[in-house]
Amino acid sequence: MKGECLCGEVVFEVKGELPNLYQCHCSLCRKATGSNANAATFVDGKHFHWLSGLSSIRSFQKPTGYRSDFCSVCGSPVPNKLRDTDLIWVPAGLLNGATCSQVSVHLHLASAADWEQGSGSCARLDGGPDSLKSLHDALQRQSR
Repeated sequence: MKGECLCGEVVFEVKGELPNLYQCHCSLCRKATGSNANAATFVDGKHFHWLSGLSSIRSFQKPTGYRSDFCSVCGSPVPNKLRDTDLIWVPAGLLNGATCSQVSVHLHLASAADWEQGSGSCARLDGGPDSLKSLHDALQRQSR
């Protein structure tokens, strides 16, 4: 299965079956993604291959060891090696194509964002709204 960043500069391939995914809800993952959680998996390094864009990857690392690699062109998080292991962290949102994998573990729910709680009852759309006004109106209706 191939994967790529938002702009297509960084491209990689995972050979074989993709493991199930996890979602991490910790504050670091929320800040790195700008979302409620980080969906990802780990693959064995021997099944992972860079196809292009290595020179466009930049890294940020906290003193605690938390590391975030990203495309310097579009800012998408990109795979990186997990510390001193042979595992590669792969963000699920970069993967192209269908997979049988599914989220099987949620991590750090105790530090999940307050606004994430109760999101199961929100409006769900198959596509985007027809306009920003219709999105605004839908949000207003849900607030009541």
